[in-house]
Amino acid sequence: MGQVSRLPGAFPLHEDRDFLSESEWVILQLLRRPLESLAEADADELSAATGGQIRPERCRQLIEIVRIHRLPGLGSWIARLMVEAGLTEHEVKSLPADEVTARINDHAGYPLCNPATTRALAALQESWRMEES
Repeated sequence: MGQVSRLPGAFPLHEDRDFLSESEWVILQLLRRPLESLAEADADELSAATGGQIRPERCRQLIEIVRIHRLPGLGSWIARLMVEAGLTEHEVKSLPADEVTARINDHAGYPLCNPATTRALAALQESWRMEES
């Protein structure tokens, strides 16, 4: 599966990049909230736990980034881009790969994801379906 995300010319779907601001990272550290635990969090409760320092909308984004990042073969960089394009974990898994990449490209305003990226994502989606069976 890792080889799928590294097809020549494809966006590096597997790559991780920081997606928290420095202040968000500090707040989560003070709350003793491991990043992985956000996948099971409630946005409103998380925002309240931060004393409102992280808005519920941003908490929703962070939660969805972590959920998408948990999908095998996807790194935090593409997960962040997917969430910024308005995609959810369910949509990343269920929508056709070309629709997912089109939404990322539309949001970015340029073709960030090329046909090789679409094929790599389609192969990952197929592997997720096989794992769920």
